[in-house]
Amino acid sequence: MNIAGSRIFVLEDESIIAFGLEDMLEMEGARVHVATDLEEGEAVIHESEIDFAILDVNVRGKQSYDLANMLRERGIAFIFATGYGDAAHPAELVGTPTITKPYTIEHIRKAIALLN
Repeated sequence: MNIAGSRIFVLEDESIIAFGLEDMLEMEGARVHVATDLEEGEAVIHESEIDFAILDVNVRGKQSYDLANMLRERGIAFIFATGYGDAAHPAELVGTPTITKPYTIEHIRKAIALLN
C-alpha cells in the first residue's frame, strides 16, 4: 500500500501528535481524516472513504479496539500507534502492526509494508 494518494484515517487524542502526523502524511501525498476521540472516529469510519487507518490505542482514557474491529469488518487495513508497545492488544488483534511513539514516517512505512 502506498501512502501517496491514500485516504488515511488518523485517530489521535493528543493534538500536537495528531497535527504532526497529519502533516507528515500529507507531505507524502495522502488525504488525511483526523479524529481526536472515539465518537468522532466512529463517525469518520461511517461517513468517509478510507483506505487505511492509524489508531492510537489509548484515547482519552478508553481503548480504540472497537474501532479497530469496525475497520476490520469493513476490510480496511490499520496499524496501532501507542506509547505502550503491543503486549496489551486483545487476542484477535495481536499481530496488528504497531508503531511506538515517538515514531517517524519511516516507522509508518515499515508498518504498512507488514500489511501487504
